[in-house]
Amino acid sequence: MLFRTIQREDRSIVDLLDANFTFVDERLARHYGIPGIRGSRMRRVELPPDSPRRGLLGHGSILTVTSAANRTSPVQRGKWVLENVLGAPPPQPPPGVETNIDGDAVKAKATTLRQRMEQHRANAACASCHRLMDPIGFALENFDHAGKWRTVDGQTRIDASGQMVDGSRLDGAESLRRVLVARADLFADVAAEKMLTYAIGRALRPQDMPAVRAITRAAAPGRYTFSSLVLGVVRTPQFQMRAKAAQEAP
Repeated sequence: MLFRTIQREDRSIVDLLDANFTFVDERLARHYGIPGIRGSRMRRVELPPDSPRRGLLGHGSILTVTSAANRTSPVQRGKWVLENVLGAPPPQPPPGVETNIDGDAVKAKATTLRQRMEQHRANAACASCHRLMDPIGFALENFDHAGKWRTVDGQTRIDASGQMVDGSRLDGAESLRRVLVARADLFADVAAEKMLTYAIGRALRPQDMPAVRAITRAAAPGRYTFSSLVLGVVRTPQFQMRAKAAQEAP
C-alpha cells in the first residue's frame, strides 16, 4: 500500500525511506504502538517527524524477514540496507568461517547479542565485512525480531549506537533514516537498476550502467519522482531496442 501510494500520487521514491504516513488496521496499530485505531480495515495514518515507523525500515514486514527465527539479526538487517538502499552489497563470508554466533547455548544466554557480535568480529577475517553491516543493523536493534519497539533485550538496555565506515554516527533508527535520506542519490541508483531490470527482463550488465546513471541524472531535479524514473527507463536504448541474435549456421 505504501508503494502503491507513491506510484499513484507520483511521489518521490525517497518517501520509501521516510514517508510521513503508514497503513495499519487495529491489530497492526497495536503492534506498532499507534493508539486510536479500531477495526480490521487498513487505513492511512499520519506519523510524527520522530516516529520510528516512518518508511520501509519501520515496517514489521522488513524487520521480520531480516531477523532470525527467535532473535534480531543486525547482520541480515545491515546487509539488506547495503544491498537494497545503498547499492553496496557486502562480500560473502570467507570459506570455513563460523557464522553461527549462537552455537554455544549457555554462552549465548549469558551474553548480549552485541557482545557476541564483538567477539565474532575479533576474527580479522570477519571484521572487514561486519564493520560495514553491523553498525547499520544495530541502529535498528530497538525493533525486536517481529518489528515491535523495545528499549531492553531481556534485562539489558538496548545499545543502538555505532559508526558507519564513512564516519556517520548512528544512535538508533531515526539517525539511520536521516543518513540514508541524505544519500538519496544512491537509493535512486538502486531503484533505477531494479526498474530497468524489470522493464527489459534480464540482469543488467556493466555496459548498462551508463543508462542507469542517465535515468537518475534526469530524475534528480524533481527529487526522483516515480514517473521521472519510469520515463527515464522507457527512453533508454535497452528498453527501446533489442539486439538481434546471430543466426545459427545451417
